Amino acid sequence: MNAGNQGLQLRSRISAAGELELSLARVDVPEPGAGDVLVRVDASPINPSDLGLLLGPADMSTARAGGTADNPTLTATVPQHFLKGIAARLDQSMPVGNEGAGVVIKAGAGAEKLLGKTVTMLGGAMYAQYRLIKAADCMVLPDGATAADGASCFVNPLTALGMTETMRREGHKALVHTAAASNLGQMLNRICQKDGIALVNIVRSAAQAKLLRDIGAVHVVDSSAATFVDDLTEALVQTGATIAFDAIGGGKLAGQILNAMEAAANRTATSYNRYGSTTHKQVYVYGSLDTRAVEIERRAGMAWGVGGWLLTYFLIKIGPEAAQKLRERVMAELKTTFASRYTAEISLFEALKPEVIAAYNKRATGEKYLIIPSRGLR
Repeated sequence: MNAGNQGLQLRSRISAAGELELSLARVDVPEPGAGDVLVRVDASPINPSDLGLLLGPADMSTARAGGTADNPTLTATVPQHFLKGIAARLDQSMPVGNEGAGVVIKAGAGAEKLLGKTVTMLGGAMYAQYRLIKAADCMVLPDGATAADGASCFVNPLTALGMTETMRREGHKALVHTAAASNLGQMLNRICQKDGIALVNIVRSAAQAKLLRDIGAVHVVDSSAATFVDDLTEALVQTGATIAFDAIGGGKLAGQILNAMEAAANRTATSYNRYGSTTHKQVYVYGSLDTRAVEIERRAGMAWGVGGWLLTYFLIKIGPEAAQKLRERVMAELKTTFASRYTAEISLFEALKPEVIAAYNKRATGEKYLIIPSRGLR
């Protein structure tokens, strides 16, 4: 399979009957038009945001392999009560993969300067051998950088930078991050250390706490500890953090953070206010590791907010010029601040194996998988 005929593309389909099917479609390789480039995708990461489209709300304990060696499939049951919430995608075969990197093998008019360059891309449908994309949606990687180096240039780096930029734009001076030992969390620590930003890291085990302290994190609190709320409050007193980014989503954690922020503010209050502190406290939910409802026990006064935060919407909000500055910083610090490390590299065929899915769907702290689309095909 090579340019000029067909290439493989990973697809996800959920039927109206409630069945997830993953498959490898053979699609025609398109010719680039004006301003377009055709990229041979050499690496694409599996991010939590990718899993939302790839697997949806399927019960992966029901996963079963099918098809043939050349045309593998994987199916799993989607519980009926989830179908109404995903009605817009039912019975559609959808390409997957938010970001990736590879070599430009063809270029349309106006994009010839990218021919032969290794570029990083954001735009979906990256779990494929080839991707037709606008040249404007690509960035050339620095000399010496590989596709694996640049495959994760967008989602995690820009999310981490988006958090610190949101903090500044909304007038906060320090921030809180949950699930903080993740790849993104470690990246955020490197940014905050470099930029002199106080960061409170919330983790879920003593081992995760040690991991962060070993890379220089100062304020680390373990939500599994009996002293968690007191430890969190003390860290907030020391840092003055009044904005948090929560990857967990469901359960009590968002409310605990708000209440601890209020308790920290009251430590230095000089008078009583029955409406609580006047300092605004904000928690942004940007992930759904816990799919339960968000529970808020209201002890944070009246100056607080909980809302959603999404990288795509943030970049639209700040505009193309500001977004480009963030991208340029990522390129400049690609192998240092924004370096990504991978647990394993897998092929498109391996990405459909139940045992491999079970591994990357664990979303284990510090583990990240990289798809190499042409692995085993050349």
